Amino acid sequence: MSTQVSIVEVAPRDGLQARKEHIETAHRIELVERLRRSGVARMEVGAFVSPQRVPRMADTAEVMNAVGASERAGDMVLVANERGLEQALEEGARAIAVFTAASDAFAEKNIGSTVAASLERFALIVTRARYAGVFVRGYVSTITDCPYAGPVDPIAVAPVAKALRDMGCQEIALGETLGKATPARIAAVVEAVAREVPISAIAAHFHDTYGMGIANVWEAVRLGIRTVDAAAGGLGGCPFAPGAAGNVATEDVVYLLNGQGMETGIALDPLLDAVSFCATTMGIAPTSRVYKALRSVAR
Repeated sequence: MSTQVSIVEVAPRDGLQARKEHIETAHRIELVERLRRSGVARMEVGAFVSPQRVPRMADTAEVMNAVGASERAGDMVLVANERGLEQALEEGARAIAVFTAASDAFAEKNIGSTVAASLERFALIVTRARYAGVFVRGYVSTITDCPYAGPVDPIAVAPVAKALRDMGCQEIALGETLGKATPARIAAVVEAVAREVPISAIAAHFHDTYGMGIANVWEAVRLGIRTVDAAAGGLGGCPFAPGAAGNVATEDVVYLLNGQGMETGIALDPLLDAVSFCATTMGIAPTSRVYKALRSVAR
């Protein structure tokens, strides 16, 4: 198997969306630029969603314009509906993501509809985006646990992933939203989904609430997944998933993969500089072990 792993940096979107404090647009822009300097090629730069529900993403158009997202195929924005897609297209987005869940209870809290209804709604959005030449990712949240309905059967995840793939999503990101799963549970989901979706089209998106994020990432990579989401500093958390902590930290993932002989294209030192920016300028304390080991103790 290939030793190259593509890391999708999600700090500017998933990492910041649940923050309660105001975040300066200039700081979001600077974070994107610093992450790029570390070698990040794929990144979620924002989301076109309701500013009332997710106020931290209200300046996404301004961020996109400032960082030249329309010129970069790897820059992605999340969209929630047709209006979000229209905004993304107006700003020249070259990649978008749509999102649903494996749990009806979570889908209703997060996007106001059942899983089946969300898939029906997104089918038109995906068709329009693909017709416009835009790359489309489909997220499936709550792949192992739902904060409202409890454990999720892997058998429930596979048909959702397949439906997203069949409607035209080129990549399916499996979201372990609560960060509770262990590698055995991740393996069960990946194996179930891989029977319906090519492993090359599957991405891993894991949170780190119970400290299992890095172990789950390695399990996904061991099973053949070569696209992994992560957030610098371990930023993140979902506003509609009580108790969920941040994403697995990008620097922890890079350290792991480097040590296992994998290639990411991301340099650790400038990545840690981006994390330091989050800590010193944005006031967001990193949670990652690698940052604490290499920067906090040394300084």
